[in-house]
Amino acid sequence: MLHTAIILAGGFGTRLQSVFTDLPKPLAPVNGIPFLDYLLRYLKHFGLKKIILSVGYLSEKIEAHYHSLFNGLEIFYAEEKIPMGTGGGIRLALETCDEKDVLVLNGDSFFDMDLEDFFKNHISSAAAFSLALRQVQHAGRYGTIKKNNDDKIISFEEKNGIDQSGFINAGVYVLNKELFLKNTPAEKNFSIEKDFFEKKLDNFNMKGFEFEGYFIDIGVPEDYHKAQHDFKGFKYK
Repeated sequence: MLHTAIILAGGFGTRLQSVFTDLPKPLAPVNGIPFLDYLLRYLKHFGLKKIILSVGYLSEKIEAHYHSLFNGLEIFYAEEKIPMGTGGGIRLALETCDEKDVLVLNGDSFFDMDLEDFFKNHISSAAAFSLALRQVQHAGRYGTIKKNNDDKIISFEEKNGIDQSGFINAGVYVLNKELFLKNTPAEKNFSIEKDFFEKKLDNFNMKGFEFEGYFIDIGVPEDYHKAQHDFKGFKYK
């Protein structure tokens, strides 16, 4: 099973600055509790032991809140000195990992999926990189993903604004550490979505596995306010 998770927690939270301005997005309060607390509880439920927070913007507030331990989880930090994008932030954190395969999550979204099943699928399919997919009814506001009958990702589609269903990238990955480090630039700002997954699709066995659980991205005010209601019954302690 997976033991280490990287959480991307370094974004500027530009779209939420109308709601609050003095907190990094993962610390956004949901019913008086930082959003990141919910993610950490969820990860502990599935047996994760070590959490590496990829931090940048207002990182001192995150470190002051969690220090090196939270609810039995070991907390470590990979701090960007300059903005490095999702890919650069992940790469910096991966350099401190010991495991072959590492879970990666966005620090401003939550997908209630079975991480054990996700990892089993990753291993049994001999995937180099696995992405959790969520089918949504209104996929036009997102970029969508197409896969074949063996769950191999065959294309990434740009946002098209068309009101139709489709698979979206839910921001949860299992990455092969060695392959990612060998095939990405050190100390560079790059996007894991645009500059790695899309550009390296033909080079590696990338799999997309569909899950149907609850999904929310608090990066926009509308969904941030929705989370205040939805998380009242949060089941992971």
